[in-house]
Amino acid sequence: MEHNWFFPPHDGIRLGDLAAALGAELADAAQADRVVRNVSPVSRAKDGDLCYILSRKLRAELDTSQATAILCERPLAALVPAHIAVLISARPHTAFAMAGALLHPAAMRPEAMTSAPAGVAPGAYVDPAARLEPGVTVEPMAVIGKGAEIGEGTHIGPGAVIGAGVRIGRNCTIAAGVTIQYALVGNNVIIHPGARIGQDGFGYAPGLKPGMIKIVQIGRVIIQDNVEIGANTTVDRGTMDDTVIGEGTKIDNQVQVGHNVRIGRHCGIVSKVGIAGSTRIGDGVMIGGASGINGHITIGDGVQIAAMSGVVADIPAGEKYGGIPARPMRDFLRDMAEIVMRSSTRVQKKGGNDE
Repeated sequence: MEHNWFFPPHDGIRLGDLAAALGAELADAAQADRVVRNVSPVSRAKDGDLCYILSRKLRAELDTSQATAILCERPLAALVPAHIAVLISARPHTAFAMAGALLHPAAMRPEAMTSAPAGVAPGAYVDPAARLEPGVTVEPMAVIGKGAEIGEGTHIGPGAVIGAGVRIGRNCTIAAGVTIQYALVGNNVIIHPGARIGQDGFGYAPGLKPGMIKIVQIGRVIIQDNVEIGANTTVDRGTMDDTVIGEGTKIDNQVQVGHNVRIGRHCGIVSKVGIAGSTRIGDGVMIGGASGINGHITIGDGVQIAAMSGVVADIPAGEKYGGIPARPMRDFLRDMAEIVMRSSTRVQKKGGNDE
């Protein structure tokens, strides 16, 4: 890949210092003064790059890699060529993520789109009744509504709209084109471009004549600390209760969260998931991409849901589910195996008849 000026190399971190920061072990202490500046995949790594491996599958790529250092578990260290330093970690994937944050801090959240200094840029509008703590940055074309409150160190990107009465905590990043209304947002929250927070939920009653009557939506959205919400994701406000996203939860791009949904702490929700209204999701739940979650059901703590699943009923805590309709993973895999076997048998019989 050509030189990446969007995320230039770090000035350099000594391997000895990096190992200490990551809680890793440098296999050869004599290499402590070698320096890394970038993260890279093994296949195209060059001098100054840090990589990681999780299995023996990359053995062939290791033989030709020019990386300065590789993170891995102890049993894999013997695979690494002698010219590459080894950082041993019990959790190399986690350690690599930590290293990436040290080497490329600017990539950890959306950056400013303009060079406007801290404060309210010309071309932005802040209502006189809004309250901004010191150190808030508001980029051009952003709008801050009446009575909104924004905490110290928060960055509001260009074209973002913060509605009347919204409260946003400290050290948040609200990226370009985000809309937030009827919401309370905690500290250290990241919301990526184009997300829509706090619009109407989808609620209608049958009309007296053909058609439907809109049900009023007077709840809020509550986003707790350390949440990250991806680009073009929508989070509807509650009907009469609140829509809640728990502390530390990470939501990917293009996810739909319906009204009154309550998502627990430290969940991971992948792109194109749709969660219908009034669903309760526990702590530590992982939902694979393009899954659909029925409304008014409960998903217990620690549940894992495979991609492209359709969840229509409650799932007990700690279970792994998949398929349409979603069912325990062992049942889903057995069903898939039977379908494959039946299909193979039909093809074989058809081939025999043709002969």
